[in-house]
Amino acid sequence: MTDTVKKTDAEWREQLTREQYDVTRKAGTERAFTGQYHDCKDAGTYVCICCGEPLFSSDTKFDSGTGWPSYYQPVSPDAVVEHEDVSFFMRRVEVVCSRCDGHLGHVFEGERLTEKNVRHCVNSVSMSFVPAGSDPPATIKSSSD
Repeated sequence: MTDTVKKTDAEWREQLTREQYDVTRKAGTERAFTGQYHDCKDAGTYVCICCGEPLFSSDTKFDSGTGWPSYYQPVSPDAVVEHEDVSFFMRRVEVVCSRCDGHLGHVFEGERLTEKNVRHCVNSVSMSFVPAGSDPPATIKSSSD
């Protein structure tokens, strides 16, 4: 992981679309089956839309049937941070980007959907996809400055 990214609320609002801001900075959720990457099967890396930090590899992506991109592990143990989330009268585990604290989604265990028995359920809008062999898009590179 590289240096932590800290920005003011106004700076995040200027950098992100409204939906990206609502999800990543206010812990929102996009509707199931509407995200750009829920059905993506291309090889590559999913990076944080806020700071460009590599988060998940297409090698660990699987179809959970939930309507959100699902991964059984991040690209590295320190790519994401988990926090207890007790919003909406539920007890869940929130997953955020370790570099900028951008909300990504939630982690679920015990569903028996993969050998690892873990599902990182992530909002498409919180990520950008970098195809294998490509450099991150300029917008992601500049947002990590």
